[in-house]
Amino acid sequence: MNARADFPFFVADDAPVYLDNAATTQKPSCVLEALRDFYSFTNSNVHRGAHRLSRAATEAHEAARSTVADFLHAASPREVLFTSGCTEGINLVAQTLALSGRVRAGDEVLVSTDAHHSNIVPWQMLSERTGAQLRPIPLTPELEFDMSAFLSMLNERTRLVAIPVISNALGLRLPVEEITRAARSVGALVLLDGAQCIAHESVDVQQLDCDFFAFSGHKVYAPTGTGILWGRESLLEDLPPWKGGGEMIDQVTFARTTYNRLPFKYEAGTPNICGDIVLAKALRYVNRLGLPAIHAHESALMSELCEGLQQLPGVRLLGHSTARGSLVSIHVPGIHHYDLGTLLDQMNVAVRTGHHCCQPLMQHLGITGTTRFSVALYNHSADIQCALTATEKALAMLR
Repeated sequence: MNARADFPFFVADDAPVYLDNAATTQKPSCVLEALRDFYSFTNSNVHRGAHRLSRAATEAHEAARSTVADFLHAASPREVLFTSGCTEGINLVAQTLALSGRVRAGDEVLVSTDAHHSNIVPWQMLSERTGAQLRPIPLTPELEFDMSAFLSMLNERTRLVAIPVISNALGLRLPVEEITRAARSVGALVLLDGAQCIAHESVDVQQLDCDFFAFSGHKVYAPTGTGILWGRESLLEDLPPWKGGGEMIDQVTFARTTYNRLPFKYEAGTPNICGDIVLAKALRYVNRLGLPAIHAHESALMSELCEGLQQLPGVRLLGHSTARGSLVSIHVPGIHHYDLGTLLDQMNVAVRTGHHCCQPLMQHLGITGTTRFSVALYNHSADIQCALTATEKALAMLR
């Protein structure tokens, strides 16, 4: 895949070997140009404006919603809610479930041990408000999702199962299709955190048969502060709004307020108009390259990376499943992850160090953090070889 030229970030001679894509991706020229063009030529608030700029902005914003719906294979654009990111989408679901009374004292919410904090803390807050219980689903000794344990935990009190499609700390893909089928058998809702899969594999929310799917735009070549929550239309119709203000209303009096139709019921206030429009531009860019081609390219890079890391003395890859996304974390006993990441930075290789917002997972592993390498469509084999050489040198310096 020859997409690197599309990204101005890599034009500079001193551009780093960028392997921190699981944290955020660089932006292609078409996205940067769309940002500039909106504020240069179309900038206006959406909805209810009588002038042509407002009409143009509104049309572009709703066209962006349709682009997202097509990208996710949603049944309708009404199921697509613009958010500030995956975190806000999950919080929206947690708060509306609490407000609706769908989750009550004695009910249970199941989350995976390798979940991101944004898929743990909102459920803790929901549990504190409702008296429900948050239960972590264990991992196998190989650090994979423990399906047997999960099946034994499911019962008539299970109201929601919230899991990542791909673990942001381990890089392993969970068997989400099987998990969803099992959750359905006890009538539980399913929320999928799609942050680490959205740029790397095709997503069909109808085929996944989940109830909610959230992702962040900046993981898929769009600006920060953008994101999507997809929800099943019947559920979104039934759940209450979570923020009050303009746009989410139908009629307002001091005695009573009635609420707007979907999707606007959940989009109080002025949206991130430009960001949402440009998010759609990023998705169209990904579609133009083709997710199957992207997946094949990144899979080859990950095979090269994992094989090379495994050959370095003392390096432990966390999780060895072949069902891996586009990231891998390593732990080197006796060497602090931050020290390794700092030396790699000095050699112009950018990786992520720390607990990756997965402190419960790190506690389970008995470590404080890892060094994480993650690839994207603009990386190539030379990046991998440079990173492997730098890692070998850094480890030799630290021993």
